[in-house]
Amino acid sequence: MSIIQAIIIAIVEGITEFLPVSSTGHMIIASSLMGISGNDFTKIFEIAVQLGAILSVVVLYWKKFLDFGKWQFYVKLFIAVIPALLLGLLFSDAIDELLESPTTVAVALLVGGILLLYIDRLFKMPVIAEDKDISYGKAFIIGIWQCVAMIPGVSRSASSIIGGMQQKLTRTLAAEFSFYLAVPTMLAATVYKLFLKDYPAAGGNIKGYEIVFSNSANTTAFVVGNIVAFIVAVLAIKFFIVYLQKHGFKLFGIYRIIVGVILLAMIYAGYLK
Repeated sequence: MSIIQAIIIAIVEGITEFLPVSSTGHMIIASSLMGISGNDFTKIFEIAVQLGAILSVVVLYWKKFLDFGKWQFYVKLFIAVIPALLLGLLFSDAIDELLESPTTVAVALLVGGILLLYIDRLFKMPVIAEDKDISYGKAFIIGIWQCVAMIPGVSRSASSIIGGMQQKLTRTLAAEFSFYLAVPTMLAATVYKLFLKDYPAAGGNIKGYEIVFSNSANTTAFVVGNIVAFIVAVLAIKFFIVYLQKHGFKLFGIYRIIVGVILLAMIYAGYLK
């Protein structure tokens, strides 16, 4: 992976991670179009580049994350992330296989886009506008909704936001809680890919961090990618919250449908495999 390719994927990650359009799906497509999909470093990079996006949330919402007096906030995040941790460990290999399928991404984008067209009509009467009013039970249910995003193209942001709105959160709070929940979820996925998962090598299995630091090109791509992802994600989060308050989800639904149709056409024509 060249520096330019790493920057492109990082920009895609930064823009799409917190929008309901599927960052993983977009990175899979970007990697496929650049001809670098399938190798171990690309798979690791597409997860590890989320570290920059994680940091953007912590920086933007530092008062929330560093207010240690309100321990209930951390408990709710822990409860909400449990379903993803369990399913991620149980179905890691199956998920990795899906991550290599542009067809899965295209179909998920299309179906999710149709749902986003109607989400504001489905959940019209929110009653929870502050995270202190989110119960532990509601946090757990939102965490279950987030697990739908293990299907590439669904979008972690979209599924957890829909889960929040289904639990009577306002769309702004649902989006913000989705951002908060991204931190432990994405951190756990990154730690697993870098330090726990084994990758086959000539001399035996190696860990993800060993692949990242195996040569200067990989290390540079990792560092530069996370810096770029951080900067872009900060801008994307600010845009999303302002836009969401005024306009809702319809535009994102239309975008997903258009991209899904284009991808299916490209797959059918043989441009993507």
